[in-house]
Parts: sequence; structure tokens; C-alpha cells
Amino acid sequence: MKRWALILGASSGFGAATARELVKAGFNIFGVHFDRKANMPAVNKLIEELRASGQDVVYFNINAADEEKRKEVCDEIERIFEGSPDDNTVKVLMHSLAFGTLRPFISDDRSEVITRQQMDMTLDVMAHTLVYWTQEVVMRGLMREGGRIFAMTSSGSERVIPYYGAVSAAKAALESHVRQLALELAPRGITVNAIRAGVTDTPALRKIPGHDRIIEEALKRNPSGRLTRPEDVAKAIVAFTSDNLYWMTGNVINIDGGEDITG
Repeated sequence: MKRWALILGASSGFGAATARELVKAGFNIFGVHFDRKANMPAVNKLIEELRASGQDVVYFNINAADEEKRKEVCDEIERIFEGSPDDNTVKVLMHSLAFGTLRPFISDDRSEVITRQQMDMTLDVMAHTLVYWTQEVVMRGLMREGGRIFAMTSSGSERVIPYYGAVSAAKAALESHVRQLALELAPRGITVNAIRAGVTDTPALRKIPGHDRIIEEALKRNPSGRLTRPEDVAKAIVAFTSDNLYWMTGNVINIDGGEDITG
């Protein structure tokens, strides 16, 4: 059986690190990312690195929240599987999309506050797309019994951070979607879990106003004495793909070196 991982947000941060670890474990990669021309040299370098492992690697530069583009990607996956669908499977679907609006809800200047459109976009990209991609992959038969679905959440799902309100709402919704999908996919033998990483110095973190203070506080709190790294999370996800973990579903799993227990 040829095992594939479909990673949403595959060009940097947790997605890129997980792609690196999965190819080491013998997975082939479908990567979905949304990068401008200026970032493509780095993306192409990553793709070359992954292909050097000898695994098949197919990347799609699209907006993962676009319904038509989502269907086109799944059409292409079906085409690649065509002729030997029983010999190919999307074993892993990883949702690691980090694209949202960082604005306050309330301000004396009305032009600074988040708009309805920005709120809806943030929830759609960072939460609801998990449901829509899962629908396509499962209902087309691209993922079968033994499949593993992972969604990247954060402590913002239950804590407050300045400017992070819309993303916090998205993370809370994402965790709710994980529970519902776990319920509905359990009879099919597919597990769904949320991964809550500790504070990690990624491009997404650096977009948050005051990220330096977030890093400083995390370093003080983490009993392991450092920030979480993308590869810490990636290695855990590879471990969670084990067939022995078929009974672990519907959880929010901390991968943080103990950071959460001191908060």
C-alpha cells in the first residue's frame, strides 16, 4: 500500500516540518500551500529536499479555502490514484492553515476593529476548511479505514491574547469540528485529533502583535527550558500515524514540553 499525506499549509512552519518527517517514514506527500512569487524559491527548495528522499511529492499552490480549487486538487489526487486505487491511500490529512485577521473587536477608532468579512474569513480558513477537505477526501474514498486526521490548534482556543480574538474563535471552532468529525468517522475506522503545540517561533507567530512578549513568557513557563520547535510536533505526528493508535480519537493533544501545565 502506497501511503500518502495530504498537508494543508505545507510550505512552512508545522506543515513543512511534518512533510520532512513523513517522507523519512516512507510517506508520499500532497502539499497544499498559498505563496506569492517572492516565496516560491524557498518552497521549491523544500520540494526538492522532499523529493531527494525518493518519495513522490506533489505540491499545489492554491487558496485552500476556495471550493473549486479544493475539488481540483482532489480530482488530481483521484487521477494519480487512477488504475490502482486499492494500492494508494491518503493515510494522513493534516490541517495547518494559518491565515487570519489580527485586529481588536473594540476600539475608539472604528477603522481599526475587525469587520464581519474578516471574522468570517478567519473562521472559514482556519476552522471550517477542516470539515470541507475531510468531506472531499473521505467521501471520494481517498481515505479509508486506518486514516489519521490532525488539526493544528493553539492555547488561544481557551485563552485571551491581544488582537487574537478571531483566531481564538477559529481555534475553538476547530477543536469542536475535531470532536464532531471524530464522532462521525469512528465507524469508518478513521481517527481525528487536534494537536496543540506550545509557543513555536514560526512565521504565523511573528505576525501577532507583541509576539516577542509571548515568546518571553513561554520561555519562562516551559519546564523543558525552551520553546517548542516545529520538528517536535512533526515527530509526534509521525508517531501518531501508527496503526497501534486506532483507539485515540477526538482529543486535543499537547505537544509542548510541559508548557501548558505551568500556565
